[in-house]
Amino acid sequence: MADKQDYYDVLGLQKDASEADIKKAYRQLSKKYHPDINKAPDAEAKFKEVNEAYETLSDPQKRSTYDQYGQAGMDGFNNGGGNPFGGGYGQGGGGGFGDFGDIFSQFFGGGGGAANPSAPKQGADLQYRMDLKFEEAIFGKETDISYSRDAVCATCGGNGAKPGTSPITCTKCHGSGVIEVEQQTPLGRMRSRVACDRCQGKGKIVEDPCPTCHGTGKEKQTHKVKVTVPAGVEDGQQMRLEGQGEAGENGGPYGDLYLVFRVAPSNKFERDGAEIFLTVPISFPQAALGDEIKVDTVHGPVSLKIPAGTQSETKFRLRGKGAPRLRSKTNGDQTVTVKVTTPKHLNEKQREALTEFVRVSGNKIDPQNSSLFGRLKEKFNG
Repeated sequence: MADKQDYYDVLGLQKDASEADIKKAYRQLSKKYHPDINKAPDAEAKFKEVNEAYETLSDPQKRSTYDQYGQAGMDGFNNGGGNPFGGGYGQGGGGGFGDFGDIFSQFFGGGGGAANPSAPKQGADLQYRMDLKFEEAIFGKETDISYSRDAVCATCGGNGAKPGTSPITCTKCHGSGVIEVEQQTPLGRMRSRVACDRCQGKGKIVEDPCPTCHGTGKEKQTHKVKVTVPAGVEDGQQMRLEGQGEAGENGGPYGDLYLVFRVAPSNKFERDGAEIFLTVPISFPQAALGDEIKVDTVHGPVSLKIPAGTQSETKFRLRGKGAPRLRSKTNGDQTVTVKVTTPKHLNEKQREALTEFVRVSGNKIDPQNSSLFGRLKEKFNG
């Protein structure tokens, strides 16, 4: 089996990255490789790789072990135990080692006490893809969205027990959620702490489960929320809705919902941030003599003066006619590029007029007729 890529490399970080750097990199990459968004064949594998790297580096205890021992140090975590080098000595049964367990923990990444299994924990975040038309992204909109999430069970209030009953404290771990086990290691027999196998680390046992949630404390819910899409959002940007994710544990808050916007392209305009681009055709007489034309903008048609002698590919800037800038009351600009078009077919009067134009300009050209009849006519008349 191929070696796993270094977790820091997966997130594009250095080893001295801060917690904020790790979280920022994770959010960007999880959005980039999410299978609902990225349809590349390897997107799902990369998404899982990013999540695995974040799970390790966002946990101070796991990160410390990983920094010292690399992937080998993760085996203890992945096999269901706590830190493979975790403490346990100095609490009795340690053979007279005193505080050796604390010292051992400092060198080998072992944690202190286990986390309180009854402590409130925030629920998981969710992601929702919202498809927008080009104009909706420009001007924003209000809409309602519905999605499925885990909500606090309305029957038991989240404790998992049948109404009228309550969970009881686990008699094996006495509510701590962890038990101590001994195992043989290259350093001798060592004691470590693992999740209690009777209560699965929760510290409590539900003897009479809730008939609605079957003891989980959560139930599936079709959740509806009103969303105000701000004017000026772009394709790929996301917006966080606080408290609209999954239900928490032990009375903890709900997670967040991340809206990821997918904006459909326009068949007329191009967009780069708040800047809008449009190409319009003009005729040779308009370019040579000048004109005033109507051009479309995302805010409606406006007049544009074409100076005499305008060349093809000339650009004109319309101030404030672009898309709104996020978190600002100003708009970007619109750039209009004019393209001088050449007529494919001329009638007799048009040809005569152009021929006269060439003559009075002092130039000489050799007109090429596109049709066989025209070429034969000129040959016989010549």
